[in-house]
Amino acid sequence: MPDRSYVTPGMPPLDSSAQAVSFFEFWPAWLMYGPVVLQWLALSLYYRSLSLPLIANPNMPSAGMVGFSKSDFLAQAQANSQSWILPWVRHTMSQESVVSQGDQLASKMIDAGLSFPIVGKPDMGCRGVGVRLIGTQAELYDYLSHYLVGSTLMLQQLADWEPEAGVFYVRHPDEEKGRIVSMALKYSPYVVGDGVSTLRQLLLADSRARQIMHLYAARHQDRFEQVIAEDEPFRLVFAASHSCGAVFRDGRQYITDALTDRINEIMSGFPEFYYGRLDIKFKTLEQMMRGDELAIIEVNGASSESLHIWDNQARLREAWSVLFSQYNTLFKIGAMNKKRGYRPPGLMSLWKAWRTEQALSSHYPATD
Repeated sequence: MPDRSYVTPGMPPLDSSAQAVSFFEFWPAWLMYGPVVLQWLALSLYYRSLSLPLIANPNMPSAGMVGFSKSDFLAQAQANSQSWILPWVRHTMSQESVVSQGDQLASKMIDAGLSFPIVGKPDMGCRGVGVRLIGTQAELYDYLSHYLVGSTLMLQQLADWEPEAGVFYVRHPDEEKGRIVSMALKYSPYVVGDGVSTLRQLLLADSRARQIMHLYAARHQDRFEQVIAEDEPFRLVFAASHSCGAVFRDGRQYITDALTDRINEIMSGFPEFYYGRLDIKFKTLEQMMRGDELAIIEVNGASSESLHIWDNQARLREAWSVLFSQYNTLFKIGAMNKKRGYRPPGLMSLWKAWRTEQALSSHYPATD
């Protein structure tokens, strides 16, 4: 049977010889992160503060743990750093009609040099919730219709390249330069049509997709019985989020001094940023490793994690070890910032931010 796999140009081939999904890859959050919660409590006793991590990035509300504005943070970037970020505009929903607000946004897009297709995303949210590719003005109207009055969204230029990576970056406050501690390649999964099989049949025939059908069902329900044309790649996920069904592979072997230097150069333009993950688009692996031809989609803060733990060959012991190391670093940076005069907020502020984000997320549009 001919090989009908498809991988985004610019990305290395996916190794299909190992298990398609690691046994813990889609565990419920309480089971995967239960040990991390216990570690948090232990570190809190050691440092005598439950909320110390919330000052790890002093210029982000709750250090970027939850409930922070993506656009407010990106706007902090100084000129040279801003040039590496994909251009964007933001909009807060008013009581005007969706059509009127969509027309206003179209003008903002023109002023910012944006054009369709663009990427819509909530200004406050995580795990790819509400991310959608918008191709026309009519689709923009529909996208806006899902947002509550008072909620804020972003429209961002679609990258010229599809390859994507999650780059985890750490710099201690007493260091001039930081380091990349983890990198994962983020694959948008595809099935390839044969001109005979329906989308449902193609998913069931795919070793990975059939194990996580629930992640694709709602998104593609209306096309499940459609026959996919021969040799046509069908993209299952646009938002490269693991919780949406994207495929992550360990990319630590691609970390180079040149890439680290470039990330340090970019992050030097973000005042008081010490801990988090950059989601970047790149043209080819070789160019990314040289620190060239890459663009930042967004920067995540204290809630970030090293994405290489979701590689299908990762072991549970290693994944927990990586998470333990992350939160140990997070507390350590928080303690250093406390000595510099920053005061940890109460946990109630974190709870309120989480409640706000959850309330907004329930109204966001379905993720592509």
